[in-house]
Amino acid sequence: MLAEIKGLNEECGVFGVWGHEKAAELTYYGLHSLQHRGQEGAGIAVSDQETVNIHKDTGLVAEVFQNGQLKDLKGTAAIGHVRYATAGGGGYENVQPLHFRSQTGSMALAHNGNLVNATALKHQLENQGSIFQTTSDTEVLAHLIKRSGFSTLKDQLKNALSMVKGAYAFLLLTEDSLMVALDPHGLRPLSIGLLGDAYVIASETCALDIVGAKHERDVQPGELLVINNDGITSERFAYNANRAMCSMEYIYFSRPDSNIDGINVHSARKSMGKQLASEAPIEADVVTGVPDSSISAAIGYAEQSQIPYELGLIKNRYVGRTFIQPSQELREQGVKMKLSAVRKIVEGKRVVMVDDSIVRGTTSRRIVNMLREAGATEVHVRISAPPIKNPCFYGIDTSTTEELMASKHSIEEMREIIGADSLYFISEEGLVNAIGRPFENGGQCMACFTGKYPTEIYPDTAHPHEKVTC
Repeated sequence: MLAEIKGLNEECGVFGVWGHEKAAELTYYGLHSLQHRGQEGAGIAVSDQETVNIHKDTGLVAEVFQNGQLKDLKGTAAIGHVRYATAGGGGYENVQPLHFRSQTGSMALAHNGNLVNATALKHQLENQGSIFQTTSDTEVLAHLIKRSGFSTLKDQLKNALSMVKGAYAFLLLTEDSLMVALDPHGLRPLSIGLLGDAYVIASETCALDIVGAKHERDVQPGELLVINNDGITSERFAYNANRAMCSMEYIYFSRPDSNIDGINVHSARKSMGKQLASEAPIEADVVTGVPDSSISAAIGYAEQSQIPYELGLIKNRYVGRTFIQPSQELREQGVKMKLSAVRKIVEGKRVVMVDDSIVRGTTSRRIVNMLREAGATEVHVRISAPPIKNPCFYGIDTSTTEELMASKHSIEEMREIIGADSLYFISEEGLVNAIGRPFENGGQCMACFTGKYPTEIYPDTAHPHEKVTC
């Protein structure tokens, strides 16, 4: 479903280049392909081996760089960032990359994820004299780096990473190196590519494809990469953590043309749809998916059930960012502006509506009503994720249990509230099988469904809406 409408948002996307004369331009195109991961701010930092320069602002990538700013970003190395602002987290100061200057040089930092112990670390650092310029978790890492007693930046970074907990994919750019780190559980995707002799780092493989880079491998959990003019080196800063890739990357966040750990996202979603059809068959005339992320699952459901797939819902792609707003009133209005039912397809038909999740339930109710108003005689809702009952503390905007419909209502109550003739969520076991990543072989984080978090949850994360991720 539409992230900006229904309140389920990935926080950030990161992209980096080392060793290419058009590093800024490549990063621009990479960020553009990652725009779905964050629409509230964008920025690029570039190194020319002597200085680090940066341009960033609130808005979409094309808006931030619409006045020729790329021409001023000269250099052969760059990192970029797109972000989604959580409640209270807007404003220029929180847009990344964050840029820090000191007597030993400059450092730009970009982060995808959320540090669950950021508030505790921030209090500790402030008591030791640190002054924070943003409300971003990311700034905590910079202070930890500068307060480290080690002599090299690599050792300073390793020491800082040993102190932060949660989900993170970090890119750190200095005048003479690009450093890359992924949290010990690998909660966020991060890939390495090659473009000629240049190294490319991206949150998703679709961004590698857009710039013509060849995917080499994924960054491993607990891995630290250092890329400079001597090449690339890899070492571990953490071991022995259970792999826990966020399952919502497969269900919803990542683009269908991306691959995560060798698994194509479209194929995984299609398998989810097939699993849904096996678990919850229904007599119907057409299957339709809620654009865009549910289309693959809807195709899978149609193939397995042998019910025709049709475009029963159409997304209006020309609605501006006016409707990317956190307020419930604008969110509900956004549904009307963003989606419309195709009357000639659904009129007089029994419709299976496939969607990827239900968060608050408001949008699902409106879409079901939309299909009925267009003449559907029955609307059967099938969800390719289990019920979301628990908040996420790792960088997804589901901040409190009270916001989550499934935490307060039974499935039958949810069915009545959204007005569907039937409602079924994929089983947890079915989801694992569809994705193809068994828990025992380095599986995925399903804490929002199960309440079992891969890391310790610190007291300050009980109210994540009070701080800003990324």
